[in-house]
Amino acid sequence: MTKETEKDIDYDLIRAVQNGDLVAFDRLVDRYKSRLMSVIGRMLSSHEEAEDVVQETFIRVYQHRQSFNFQHCFSTWIYTIALNLARNELRKRKKFKFYDISEMKGNEAEFAVEMKLPSRLPQALNTVIQGLPEKYRAAFILRDIQELPYDEVAKVLGIPLGTVKSRVNRARMMLRDKLKPKLESYNALSKSTLLPVSLL
Repeated sequence: MTKETEKDIDYDLIRAVQNGDLVAFDRLVDRYKSRLMSVIGRMLSSHEEAEDVVQETFIRVYQHRQSFNFQHCFSTWIYTIALNLARNELRKRKKFKFYDISEMKGNEAEFAVEMKLPSRLPQALNTVIQGLPEKYRAAFILRDIQELPYDEVAKVLGIPLGTVKSRVNRARMMLRDKLKPKLESYNALSKSTLLPVSLL
């Protein structure tokens, strides 16, 4: 199924939703719920908070369905709404706790044990991803995990294309520096990729 076909399906569904078709809205939810949970779950590191944000995203989509601009991709619109809500949640959180990679200090032994278990590798990678500064994390997740085109990532984040590429590359380098020493012995990194995104 081509991207154009996916885009057409989205357009057909949102038009139906604008006309009051709740079955079409349920189909939109089914199409995007898991994708949004993948992005927002990694942004917030809390499954419960991510579920709340995704639910609120769909509420906003329905409330503002008539304002959707068909000159844009629906996926760009819904990702933008979700990430804005996630950023709001992160801003609230910063009032009482600052999250960064330094949280791992003092837990190196536990982290090392976790890294030795292939079945726990995705969890370990997610821990490091969640330690990235928010602006790098968002760009990396959208481009390398959700595999959105660079130009769509730029539209979602509201930043220039060159800035997106710079942030994604910076995120890859930061992750590689944190993960490479622990993963090399398990052949988790190859010469062809900076990060085993497929394991996420």
